[in-house]
Amino acid sequence: MTGKQLHHRAEGPATAPPLLLGPSLGTSTALWDKVAPELSITHRVVRWDLPGHGSSPADLIAPGATVADLASLVLSLADSLGIDRFSYAGVSLGGAVGLQLAAHHPERIERLAVICSSAHFNGSKPWEERAALVRAEGLGELAANADSRWFTQGFTVPELVEDHRTADPDAYAACCDALAAFDIRDRLPRISAPTLLIAGREDPATPPAHLRDIADAVPGAALTEIPGASHLAPAEQPEAVLTALRGHFDGGAKRGMEVRRQVLGDAHVDRAQARQSPFTARFQDFISRYAWGEIWTDDTLSRRERSLITLTALVAHGHYDELAMHVRAARRNGLTPEEIGAVLLQTAVYCGVPAANSAFAVAQGVLAEEDGVA
Repeated sequence: MTGKQLHHRAEGPATAPPLLLGPSLGTSTALWDKVAPELSITHRVVRWDLPGHGSSPADLIAPGATVADLASLVLSLADSLGIDRFSYAGVSLGGAVGLQLAAHHPERIERLAVICSSAHFNGSKPWEERAALVRAEGLGELAANADSRWFTQGFTVPELVEDHRTADPDAYAACCDALAAFDIRDRLPRISAPTLLIAGREDPATPPAHLRDIADAVPGAALTEIPGASHLAPAEQPEAVLTALRGHFDGGAKRGMEVRRQVLGDAHVDRAQARQSPFTARFQDFISRYAWGEIWTDDTLSRRERSLITLTALVAHGHYDELAMHVRAARRNGLTPEEIGAVLLQTAVYCGVPAANSAFAVAQGVLAEEDGVA
């Protein structure tokens, strides 16, 4: 096993906040096909396969395995990718891995989402029986009725059912051993990462009550129930899952958008959003998350002071279109026309008279429009 790692698929900018996505028993990274690409706009998304599932080596796990063993494999994968602290979302067994990580390795987990999972999986006996069946007869019978366990009536994802059928029986059985032994209820109050629970309202395997119990035990946790979803909610109701995950993981972008609107005004931000395309979406998110969600929200400087600095920088670099926008922002941040004029006069000394001349022309037009200052 030396040197072997869980198979993974990475998407999104290498510099974005890392987000690891864990699968359910019997599935692969394909479980996240309808969700991960959208999450990768704002995050460095890393999906991983369970041992013996998808493309992960089967001998990464052995009989008598525990969820802690799987969590160690995930940490080893993160280490190999140079990822120290990360957010995490997981489904079913993948969700149990997330709970294990958050409870026992809190220094590694930024934010946590647990989907269609549980702090215990109805005792050991059903999983011991399933493990024995798979070791004796393989996965054919279980794969044949996967739809009824995973989805609402009439819905299926053939690729996921095929993943179930082709998983390694011994590795699958070892994962069943891990589920049989898992019970983390006594550790839930120690979880400190902001936690979101997502339940499929029609999930027979881990019904909403299981997620509600976790939400009640984890300090500050939130619970979302998704109608029309059974056990594999990211595959059956991807838009609803995506909306919930975005709200949970994109706190910086959300706060940044609020500040961006406060400083630049709704009309400007609405125009920018209307012009957004798939080509520019990541750049727009970068602006909201980093410039507005981290820099402009830092209270070391006031917004007035940030406007003074921004006006000077824009004049220095000749960004006059942006200057017009930030003259308006400066007025919202409390600068008077006289103060704006004083800033531009200062730029004449340090940035050059021609630059200041152009800046005064831009600012005069904006102030005449905004304040009636000629």
